[in-house]
Amino acid sequence: MAEHVPNPHPADAVPRVRMLGRPGCHLCDDARAVIARVAADLGVQWEEQSVLDDPALLEQYGEQIPVTFVDGRQHDYWRVDEARLRAALQA
Repeated sequence: MAEHVPNPHPADAVPRVRMLGRPGCHLCDDARAVIARVAADLGVQWEEQSVLDDPALLEQYGEQIPVTFVDGRQHDYWRVDEARLRAALQA
């Protein structure tokens, strides 16, 4: 389950934020809401991928979901702190 959010800034075609999650995960629902809000406020693109779609991701991150990445580097897991995410995206 990959979700691609439209990017209002075509020059920034690569999503800056990536979230690994799983259907039915309440922490993923919470993280998704924070990421969507911050991404919309800052005009950045983000995407979501289910760990169930990739056995290697499930093995590596299955116990940490949701896992967020900013600019390709792991940023957080289990919870997304809105202020911390904003700071990382504005750095």
